Amino acid sequence: MSDKNSSQALRDFISETEEIIGSLNLDLVKLADSLDSGDCDPEVLNGIFRGAHSIKGLAGMFGFDDLSQLSHSMESLLDGLRLGKVPFNQYLVDTLFSSLDVLINLIDGKSNDENFTIDLSSILMQISQAAEGAAQIEEDPLAGLNIDPAILNVLTEYEEHRLLENVRKGRHLHLLRMDFDLASFDQELAEITQQLKQHGEVVSTLPSAGEIGERIAFQILYGSDLSHVDIELLLSRGDLDIHTCGDVTDESEPDSFVIEDPGVIEDPGAIGSPGVNGNRAAGEMATSDSLLPAAIEGVDGGSSLRSISRTVRVDIDKLDLLMNIVGELVLSKSSIADICCRLKGVGEKDLVTELGKATRILERRLHELQKGVMDVRMVPVGQLFDKMTRIVRRVSNEQGKKVDLDIRGADTELDKLIIEDVSDPLMHIIRNAIDHGLETPQDRRAAGKPEKGLIQLWSAQKGNHVVIEVHDDGRGIDADTVRRKAIEKGLISDTQTLTEEEIYDLLFLPGFSTRDEVSDLSGRGVGMDVVKNNIAALSGMIEVKSVLGQGTSMIITLPITLAIIKALIVRVGETTYAIPINSVLETLMIDKDVIQTVEKREVMELRKSTVPLLRLDQVFGLPGAVKDADHHLYVAIVGLAEKRMGFVVDELLGQQDVVIKSLGKALAFVKGIAGAAELGNQKTILVLDVTGLMTEALSGESALS
Repeated sequence: MSDKNSSQALRDFISETEEIIGSLNLDLVKLADSLDSGDCDPEVLNGIFRGAHSIKGLAGMFGFDDLSQLSHSMESLLDGLRLGKVPFNQYLVDTLFSSLDVLINLIDGKSNDENFTIDLSSILMQISQAAEGAAQIEEDPLAGLNIDPAILNVLTEYEEHRLLENVRKGRHLHLLRMDFDLASFDQELAEITQQLKQHGEVVSTLPSAGEIGERIAFQILYGSDLSHVDIELLLSRGDLDIHTCGDVTDESEPDSFVIEDPGVIEDPGAIGSPGVNGNRAAGEMATSDSLLPAAIEGVDGGSSLRSISRTVRVDIDKLDLLMNIVGELVLSKSSIADICCRLKGVGEKDLVTELGKATRILERRLHELQKGVMDVRMVPVGQLFDKMTRIVRRVSNEQGKKVDLDIRGADTELDKLIIEDVSDPLMHIIRNAIDHGLETPQDRRAAGKPEKGLIQLWSAQKGNHVVIEVHDDGRGIDADTVRRKAIEKGLISDTQTLTEEEIYDLLFLPGFSTRDEVSDLSGRGVGMDVVKNNIAALSGMIEVKSVLGQGTSMIITLPITLAIIKALIVRVGETTYAIPINSVLETLMIDKDVIQTVEKREVMELRKSTVPLLRLDQVFGLPGAVKDADHHLYVAIVGLAEKRMGFVVDELLGQQDVVIKSLGKALAFVKGIAGAAELGNQKTILVLDVTGLMTEALSGESALS
């Protein structure tokens, strides 16, 4: 296999396993939630088992022996749990979460280096310990059940275990015999199975002996709280010949429950009420749209083939390439529009008019294409939030704290690349909230709070931004303590007066912490400078709000996408800049007399609020900038979250779609610049970093040169 093909195969493997791990994480959370009841959902357990089995198979195909070994051990542990041989307890759940973490580390490592590996001895030992003390099954646990031995003899070990679980729960057991037309039995059997699963558990589906001919019979062993009368009402139709049976745990010999032609059950939830609407001739196929997904599902209730065929996995690099091409087309359109404007004074007005119409049509189509490509890149933040559930569980267990996680707005969409880049900062914020924000159960009781702390992870779209909020109901941040530590470290003088917001901003200084002993996990301030820098690199910002004794909120504001954006083109002196339009609230033309000076800062009053001003010519040290002695000034009011500022410029040149390109590592140190963009006239301009400029200006920096 060529290096290119090998690389693509590895990317496919990483993508496939990441998708499986996402499902595993959700199922493990559901499994952990069922610990209190002590009864794990077999569907959830089967999902985890299938996930581990799938990873084992994929790892074996690619020769990743370490991944294969770990997933095989997980599979064996899960199989023992499925069969009732391994006790379902907290240690087992913690072991599964730890195993998942190791799997993720291995896969992440192999995405960069195929030879990456880690020592698995510790986690394999933990899995082995979780499997010890297996529950002993009695000698012949099924002997007391009134079921045909011929059926018991063909049950798998797992089916026997599920049968015993239904007996343990006190459910009624039913044996249903169903007769189907040979041409449509798979669809009809799937429909019946789905109906039954809504009110109980289908333990086993077995073909019934006898001549096949044009019809085929199946027997379903079914456990449910429903009586045989309820099941008859659930599945009956006026034109069917139905025989019911009692519980198979009764002393009487069970009869058969025969359905000559089950047809389609149109009302799955109606028990004790008519389950169908009208009759249908024998053999007639259902065509209702509401039944199509069920009709093509397998007997085990898996995903429909149709849904699989409508999903395509695309490498993000390919989407980046497509977005770049769209960006180039946008620039070409701008060039054509520019040429059209210049031709207006030359003559051939009819041709210029036609060219103008064609340009406008092209612009609309490009806008649709751009929106379509951007929609493909958008993914729900639920993918990010799902990862946080595992972090909350692990960190809370390590700290001996009880934590509930409240997630809202998981369907809010963000660019895939932004979600990837914000995952680490968000993880650190949540670890901070648990480790240093939430109190221990004893401290919470003493403070009159519930033993369980609460982490709220919310997201919502606001205009062209997405706001992600992390709230905790912990001890809050003591502003006096932060100020005192800052004075001790020489960051501020003891006579300096700071607002509460400015005090909280001290938390984001490198190495700042309110604790004398630094935790291995996190600290209010330890590593928060990295969090802020990473969010700023995404043209986002982070705010802190806190009430002592009640909790802390971290509010992250991010642009929806960093691909193609609309920008306000401005001139400062002889230099042209682009300001992302999603940060521009309004533009104004003001007289110089409007500007006032407060504490050595230029400000203006706007609708009864004071807005600080920033002169871009002074910020970048531009020579020859037009002064305001005999001219009006133009101001672009920009804002992020609750903060507002006015950028003073010499001229507003209009709006344009631009594609931001990185300046590269060599120029990464340049402050106030988010990247570069090319205009339609082949001129390259710099794109301003609104977040960086506002942060520097509000912190007292007056120049970035």
